[in-house]
Amino acid sequence: MPAYIEEPARRIPVIAETDVLVIGGGSAGIGAAVAAARGGAHSMLVERYGSLGGLATNGLIILLLTMDDGHGKQVIAGLCQELVDRLSARNACYFPPSGEWGLDDAELIERYRRAGLVWGRGPHVVRYSVAYDPEEFKVEADQLLLETGVDLRFHRWAVGVVRDGSRITHVIFESKAGREAIACNAVVDATGDADIAVLAGEDVERERVHPWLWFRTAGADRSLAEEAPDRPTYYRTVHESGYLHPWGAAERIDRDIDPTDPDDLTYAEVECRRLVRAELDRLRGNTPGFEHAWIAQFANTLGITESRRLVGRYMLRREDMDQPPFDDTIAITGNWTKYGAIYHIPFRALCARETDNLLAAGRCMSSDHRAHHSTKEIPPCFATGEAAGFASALALQHNAAPVDVDVSALQAKLRAAGAILP
Repeated sequence: MPAYIEEPARRIPVIAETDVLVIGGGSAGIGAAVAAARGGAHSMLVERYGSLGGLATNGLIILLLTMDDGHGKQVIAGLCQELVDRLSARNACYFPPSGEWGLDDAELIERYRRAGLVWGRGPHVVRYSVAYDPEEFKVEADQLLLETGVDLRFHRWAVGVVRDGSRITHVIFESKAGREAIACNAVVDATGDADIAVLAGEDVERERVHPWLWFRTAGADRSLAEEAPDRPTYYRTVHESGYLHPWGAAERIDRDIDPTDPDDLTYAEVECRRLVRAELDRLRGNTPGFEHAWIAQFANTLGITESRRLVGRYMLRREDMDQPPFDDTIAITGNWTKYGAIYHIPFRALCARETDNLLAAGRCMSSDHRAHHSTKEIPPCFATGEAAGFASALALQHNAAPVDVDVSALQAKLRAAGAILP
């Protein structure tokens, strides 16, 4: 068998042209696409699946951890807060009122811990974290993009880029319609796996991980489940019936995986489903209230929160925690398990080194392994996506590359949109 085959040259139709092309429909992609459109650019979002949200919906990681600094002060707002407001208007989310943030009241802390809103080691306080319904999130995200005028394209997977010097001019997608290209002025990589950065030849850091597969159960007797002794980890959802289980495969699966290897992903999907069903059997046998429970939903995607990260013009590092703001700070994030741990995220950490019109947002932005534990969460992904979108729109207005945008003008745009900056 030959090691390679040769494909004949072919012509790829260019099906559309856009100012800002956002690839990936998770939290960062939503933020980038909406901000670019609100900044006056023609904005297009391309997503490989059939719904928005990524891990925030299809991964069942349905907790916004966290929007505060651990001391009762909100640090992330903007589009993330806007989506919370939309969900709240539909009674589709749950969070502590602002007057409780930072309180060390044991009863309140336990109430919110049981809803998945308090994590890490104590001493604990009430945090501004949010639990929500993932199906409502999907619909609200759809409507937010459409109301803003974003050109939304599902069911396409990026497989190549065309460069002209230091710029990407087209991104090539594969779908059931075949290969198609989209012309663009700026690109935001919100794939989570830094797919576009890799296709563009940018340097990335890579991680191997133990996979997670969150799931939801139904049919439990809540009165018994809430009082179960030695209660395992499960959380009340925003609705009266059912529980959310943040199930991880560490110490259960026999090896870590490369999250960008399709064979590793196949193994992990099959093995995690088998182990989750075994976990259900254990709950039925050992946890009061779960005797007649069943699996209501597996997450549609593995809970992969680390894979590849851009090596950008600045790498946010563990040593940057609790340091003074950067001159080009475009977002602030706390840490979901630590109290008072703050990172100021510089615009340079979104900027590719060799590709002037490529920005990376969300969990594939430029950070080291330790800082990534703060920047990978859903709220900071919204925040970095929003910054990337506004930056791309500003660059277009001034006939500049996104990496060369006037950061003070970008910061002013973000503040005007409700973002919290130093």
